Amino acid sequence: MSRPSALQRRSFLLQSSAALLAAGTAPWALAADALKPDDKSALIVVDVQNCFVPGGTLPVKGGDEVVPVINRIAPAFANIVVTQDWHTPGHASFASSHGGKKPFETTVLKYGNQVLWPDHCVQGTEDAALHKDLKLPTAQLIIRKGYNKGVDSYSAFEEADRKTVTGLAGYLKARGIKTVYVTGLATDFCVAWTAMDARKAGFNVYVIEDATRAIDLNGSLEAAWKQMAAKGVKRIQSSDIAAA
Repeated sequence: MSRPSALQRRSFLLQSSAALLAAGTAPWALAADALKPDDKSALIVVDVQNCFVPGGTLPVKGGDEVVPVINRIAPAFANIVVTQDWHTPGHASFASSHGGKKPFETTVLKYGNQVLWPDHCVQGTEDAALHKDLKLPTAQLIIRKGYNKGVDSYSAFEEADRKTVTGLAGYLKARGIKTVYVTGLATDFCVAWTAMDARKAGFNVYVIEDATRAIDLNGSLEAAWKQMAAKGVKRIQSSDIAAA
C-alpha cells in the first residue's frame, strides 16, 4: 500500500478537526488529561456576592451565571476558600466619598490610582451577603477584604497598597496547599489580582474562565488576561477538571 501524500494527510487532519468541532469537541482536547485537584489544591471563590450579580449595587453582567458552574466543580475540592468584599460606609473607593466624582472615574489615593465605584458591599448589608444559591459545604475559610476604610482590596492576598497582607498565603501554606484554582467576580479585577498575587506567593494558579465574569472597563478584561498569562497563570475551563 502506498503511503498517503502530504496533501492527503493534511486533508484528513482538516476533515477530522472539522468533525470534532462540529461535535463540540476541540481536537486538542482529546489528548489533554483532566485536572484532578488533590489535597494540596484549593478552590478560591472570589466575591460571589449579591452586590456583584444582577440587581446588586455593582452588578457584573452575567455574574449570577458563575454560581451553577462553581457548585458543579466544588465537590472535586477538599479545600475551598471564599472571599467577601466588606466595605465600611463611606469607603475611600466609593465615588460618593469624593466630591464631584462619578462612579468609574479615577482618583489618586495615598497608595496610587484608584478606580471609584458605586457604593457596594457595605458591611452587614444584604448587598454584601454571599449569593444564596452557592453550595460550598467544604468551605473552611472566608476572607473579608476592603474593610480598611482608606484602602481598597481587590486581591484575596494583599490590599491595594501592596503592603498589607490578608494572611491567606500563610494559611494555605500552613495547610500544605500548592495549587489554587480561582473563580468568581470579576475576572478583570478581584479574580485577576488574586490569581497574580497567588503566583507571586509561589502557588501554581489556574483561573477557571467559565466560572468567572468580567466588568470589562475600557478594555480591562483583555489587559487582565495578558497580565495573568505573563505571570504564569493558566487559563482553563470547568470541563478541564475531573468530576469528583
